Amino acid sequence: MQAADTPAARTAELAARIDAALPQTQCTRCGYPDCAAYAQAIAQGSAAINQCPPGGAEGIARLSAITGMPPLPLSAAHGTQGPRAVAFIDEAWCIGCTLCIKACPTDAIVGANKLLHSVIESCCTGCELCLPVCPVDCILLEPVSGAATGWAAWSAPLAQQARQRYRQHRERVAPAADPADGSSPPAGADSPAARKAAIAAALERARRQSERGPR
Repeated sequence: MQAADTPAARTAELAARIDAALPQTQCTRCGYPDCAAYAQAIAQGSAAINQCPPGGAEGIARLSAITGMPPLPLSAAHGTQGPRAVAFIDEAWCIGCTLCIKACPTDAIVGANKLLHSVIESCCTGCELCLPVCPVDCILLEPVSGAATGWAAWSAPLAQQARQRYRQHRERVAPAADPADGSSPPAGADSPAARKAAIAAALERARRQSERGPR
């Protein structure tokens, strides 16, 4: 049976093609919660094709070819084209709060509460989403692609890996974010109040350790 040739079906097909042409960093710099949402907005005509800094000029050209829209300069309001970067965590300052782990869309940060976190470099998309949530500013981004920027610093295999890891991340967090019975998540170790208390305690431990100095 052929798929229905309806406006909705055509929009969905176009959105899928656009999404496949995006770098899948899931950085939200386009103004949408993920690459798929941005692709859907372009397909529906509610977003321009020049809002993806990681894709850069080549990404805009790809989207122009798919949509038939004229190419545009990268929107300055959404960022600038730059080299591929990878996040690194300063071990001396990490307090093990886990906030960066929860913010990472590709589960590229590993660790546990009150323990040192680390980044799986090969899985990091440089999305920067971990930076604003770190209470001690112990995460930094380092360029890893030299002078190459945009798609020249990225690749189809990296985009596919990022897409797959993002899907797995969504599947993993979905039960907690949207319980099947419709109830709210129980208060407990992962409640906002508990996280705030844990961060405060970790900061106090770090302060005391700093005052004592190295052993």
